[in-house]
Amino acid sequence: MSRKVLIVTGDGGDSYEALYACHRFLEARWDPVVAAPSRRRLHMVVHDFEPGWDTYVERPGHCLEADVAITAVAAREFAAIVILGGRAPEYLRNDASLLSLVREFADQDKCICAIGHGIQVLAAMGLIKGRTVTCHPYMRVEVDRAGAVFSPKPAVRDGKLVTAQTWKAHPEFYREVFGCLEP
Repeated sequence: MSRKVLIVTGDGGDSYEALYACHRFLEARWDPVVAAPSRRRLHMVVHDFEPGWDTYVERPGHCLEADVAITAVAAREFAAIVILGGRAPEYLRNDASLLSLVREFADQDKCICAIGHGIQVLAAMGLIKGRTVTCHPYMRVEVDRAGAVFSPKPAVRDGKLVTAQTWKAHPEFYREVFGCLEP
């Protein structure tokens, strides 16, 4: 089995989620490959919670180099796909090449993982219908409309589908991800 993991993000993606994912996979001796709509430097953001705000705030984060364009990727080369959160999934869910790629991962029965707003990509393609998932609570309406069962847990594994609410769930999420990759 390949020791490569595809990490999908784009401009507006969560900087902390991206850097943590890359480092966590490297620590575990997996090869993370960052994919985005084009191979270039991505402008990432940091999401945080501030007292007195009804929603999260967004600030510029670290930039991240995309190793490969989504159109140049084949699922057969990877053991799993991780779709990161932030604002990037808002437009990535409209990317036909990404939806086709995620479908390849599903058809090949590989691990499919999403954090926070990353669930938007899976919901847009009908991949979560009948599945138990979690996500950022603001995405719950989309999850319900997609026919999934929302769990309030920080991270959830349903077969080879692993989801997390936010970066605050990294410990639980990556335990489930590695449980999926190394059963």
